[in-house]
Amino acid sequence: MTVAQTQKLPLNWYAILWIGALHLVACLAFFPSTFSWAAVGVAVFLHWFTGGLGITLGWHRLISHRSFQLPKLLEYFFLFCGTLSCQSGPIDWIGMHRIHHKYSDTEKDPHNSHLGFWWSHVGWMLHDIPAREELPKFTQDMVDDPVYQFFQKYFIPLQIALGVLLYFLGEYFIGNGISFVVWGIFVRVVVVFHCTWFVNSATHQCGYRSYESGDGSRNCWWVALVTYGEGWHNNHHAFQYSARHGLNWWEVDLTWMTISLLKALGFATKVKLPPKDAQPISG
Repeated sequence: MTVAQTQKLPLNWYAILWIGALHLVACLAFFPSTFSWAAVGVAVFLHWFTGGLGITLGWHRLISHRSFQLPKLLEYFFLFCGTLSCQSGPIDWIGMHRIHHKYSDTEKDPHNSHLGFWWSHVGWMLHDIPAREELPKFTQDMVDDPVYQFFQKYFIPLQIALGVLLYFLGEYFIGNGISFVVWGIFVRVVVVFHCTWFVNSATHQCGYRSYESGDGSRNCWWVALVTYGEGWHNNHHAFQYSARHGLNWWEVDLTWMTISLLKALGFATKVKLPPKDAQPISG
């Protein structure tokens, strides 16, 4: 598929309006009446809770790649954390990610980086892409689970419920519930969106390569910083099954530290790692 062919794909107006509206409402954060340091703190905490524990640890390393195992209740907890990121339902997200790895940087890759930064960052979500037809084939291990189905269907109502909770907390603690909602929902959702999207776009454009992975994936330190370790993307594509992405001492991987803690506490089992004799690219 070429750039010209992507432009001919039907537009997904639901996604366009949804993503556009979230960005517009997030702009309210620039008004003094909606700013408070307490609200910023809420947004930072929820960034970690939904983006770090939810997307990075839960949806990605635990479920998409099954790089370790947790008791089912804990798996559902991290599934819930990811659902609050509002990046679609978990079944769709995980299925699309598995498709990406199957066809990375080729014609069938939904966010093929060869089609440009904009396409791999967000453009692919704004069209009805052929990859969506393959989702059932890549999600057979979860479609019959009622908990996964619940989060798939109700991720927007759950976000609304969180917004109501934040409103009342904001009213109680600082007398400004709108501040907590703007920062804790809209600003946080948009920031986590772009942090996640940078893994699709920037880490296939910027950084260095440590291993031959058969695609254009790269290790990018600043993406790793904002995604709790996901920016070591070339390492990940070389060893997709690995629970650890930061493989060198300078490649800080906060999610791997969390998984190590879960392992030390006896919760994380069957933790997968690259072979000890893995050879990096010479030179």
